[in-house]
Amino acid sequence: MTTFLLLRHGETLWNRAGRLQGWQDSPLSAAGRAQADALAARLAPERIDLLVASDLGRTRATAAPIAARLGLAVEHDPGLRERCYGELEGKTWVEIEREHPAAHGRLAARDAEYVIPGGESGTQFRDRVVGAFERLARAHAGTSIAVVTHGGVLGIVYRHANAIPLEMPRAFGVPNAGVNRVHIEDRRWSIDAWAEVDHLPAAGLDDE
Repeated sequence: MTTFLLLRHGETLWNRAGRLQGWQDSPLSAAGRAQADALAARLAPERIDLLVASDLGRTRATAAPIAARLGLAVEHDPGLRERCYGELEGKTWVEIEREHPAAHGRLAARDAEYVIPGGESGTQFRDRVVGAFERLARAHAGTSIAVVTHGGVLGIVYRHANAIPLEMPRAFGVPNAGVNRVHIEDRRWSIDAWAEVDHLPAAGLDDE
C-alpha cells in the first residue's frame, strides 16, 4: 500500500480573480503564502517519506516551506499538472462565454471528450493523472508521499476513487491548501479523509 497526503496549492491571485490557470501561473496571494506556511506546520508531525509536486510555479511556491520544514527535497512531476486549458487560460468564465461560446458550451455540458484548442480533453487529463499516481504508487510501495498539486487533479482523484464519471456534476470540495488522504493498493484507490482545513487561518477558495 502507498499512502498519499494530497495537498492543493495555496491561493493565487488568479484564484481570487476567478481566472482559469491551467498550465499558466500567477503568484500566490498573501493568503496563499500564509496557507503554505500553515500546511508546513500541519505536516510537521506526519510520517512523510517523499515530497512530490507538480512542476508549475504555484505548486513549487507552496511546496517550498513544506520542504524546508520537513527537511525533504521536492521532486517535480509534470504528470501532476493541472488540466491544460489551451487558448482559454488566463480568462474568466464570463470572458470564455463571450469570446469562446462553443468551448464554453462543451465545457458547461461536461463533455469529457472535448479537446480544448491547444489543451486537453477531460478524458486525456484523467488518464494522465491516474497514470501519474499509479506510477508513484508502484515506484514507492509501502511509503507515505506528500503531493502538492491542483484542484482539477484532486477532482480526478476523488472521482476515480469513487467511480464517479467525468460527466457528473461535482458535489465535493477541493479548497486551497486542504489536506486529502488517499491510499492505493494493487491499483485500488481509497479515500481516508477529504478536505481537511482545520490547520488553515481561514477557509481556502474552492476550485471551480
